[in-house]
Amino acid sequence: MRTLGLFTTTMLVIGSVVGSGIFKNPAAMAALTGSPEILLAVWVVAGMVTLFGALTVAELAGMIPSTGGQYEYFRVIYGDLTAFLYGWAMFSVIQTGSIASITYVFSYYFDSVIPLWSLPDDVWQSFAIPLPFGVIYPLQEMGIKLLTAGVVVVLTLANIAGVRSGGRIQNVLTVSKIAAIVVLVAAAFLAGDGSAENFTRDTAAGSATGAALFMAVILTMNKALWSYDGWNSVTAVAGETREPQKTIPRALVLGSLSILAIYLLINLAYLYILDIDALAQSESPAAEIARRALGPWGLIFVAVAVMVSTVGTSNGTILQSARIFFAMAKDGLFFRSLQRVHPRFHTPSTALFWQGAWTCVLVFTGTFDMLTEMLIFVSWGFYGLSAAGVIILRRRDPNALRPYRAWGYPVVPVVFILFAVGFLAFSLWSDYEQYQAGRATGADPILNSVYGLIILLAGVPLYWLFRRSRKSSSS
Repeated sequence: MRTLGLFTTTMLVIGSVVGSGIFKNPAAMAALTGSPEILLAVWVVAGMVTLFGALTVAELAGMIPSTGGQYEYFRVIYGDLTAFLYGWAMFSVIQTGSIASITYVFSYYFDSVIPLWSLPDDVWQSFAIPLPFGVIYPLQEMGIKLLTAGVVVVLTLANIAGVRSGGRIQNVLTVSKIAAIVVLVAAAFLAGDGSAENFTRDTAAGSATGAALFMAVILTMNKALWSYDGWNSVTAVAGETREPQKTIPRALVLGSLSILAIYLLINLAYLYILDIDALAQSESPAAEIARRALGPWGLIFVAVAVMVSTVGTSNGTILQSARIFFAMAKDGLFFRSLQRVHPRFHTPSTALFWQGAWTCVLVFTGTFDMLTEMLIFVSWGFYGLSAAGVIILRRRDPNALRPYRAWGYPVVPVVFILFAVGFLAFSLWSDYEQYQAGRATGADPILNSVYGLIILLAGVPLYWLFRRSRKSSSS
């Protein structure tokens, strides 16, 4: 049933991206760059790259308006193996890990307002599970983890109850988070005691130069891109969108432009109140500017704003991601039960259920942030493949119906592909540099990108098992 319109799909794009990253990443990015101009430039460049990706992928969204989004694009362009590996990465870590980590931030801020129950240190420390990349403590921060899992369950049930109800929740939460950010920005400029000189004043210690500056920009860009991640998730609900050939491309472009504007405005607000050094040292820049502009109630305002923002992002990701696993199951490339549709609500209820269940497992292991860092490398590999697919289909099938043609073709897709390749190369180099630095200090570091590839390739034997099962069923 096609019930989603342009407003809801645009809210899905914005709501799936604007989460916790914009509230916690700017401080670390300021510490890396030491320059407000470079900091703002990184946010703008990352936003333009995201827009280029949206302008490119929108062509595929118009050509292949099917439930499953990028999974369906990869199946048409590259075949079943690439499509399965994409879906496997989404289910095993990328999307489920994102839901877990973003909802965890909601619970963390809830705990700052209303303290949650936790076990004594000696109890949770006694339940340690060693893994190849570290030690996990399932019972640590038990109250926060229980609330996180509870929120995931509630949002999952809401989305099982219907795509329209999930969309309505998304509309309310996204409008609320945008309104909260607008209030915060307006308060900073109108009621805050700031200075426009902060926009051009570098750190007192002197900003990095040469190779050190280059490395700082790469690491900063990585954090900015993570804050923009999720912009393409809306393609997964094309099968439940009215006029998807037109609606999905428009939502991608409108949503990406809106996110760029939101991120730039809130960073300007941070810098207006806090100079680059104060921003770098702040544990919560949003809370700091709210306290200065709104007084004691500002801290509670920011906590509520972050909670609304993160739960909205989680809801959007839950709504969209399950459609990928549903499409995989329909093609016989995942567990068959995941293709079941609820008889009353007409939603992929089983896919939503198992997505929620695996997310809760990641919540209690506490590995979600670590795993998503490993898979961000893989994510950009798939982004590059999506853009390359536009060029491949232009050559393979030039006469196919294209309700939307990528703006600036072939320059925009090529620029995006080159950026993706460069990002992958620099990520490998950065991981290796940090690995060497860690070993020099006696630490036991890991190569995130290598572990990400290992997790991805672990899906290859699963693909052959599902393929064999599909052939047996056909026989």
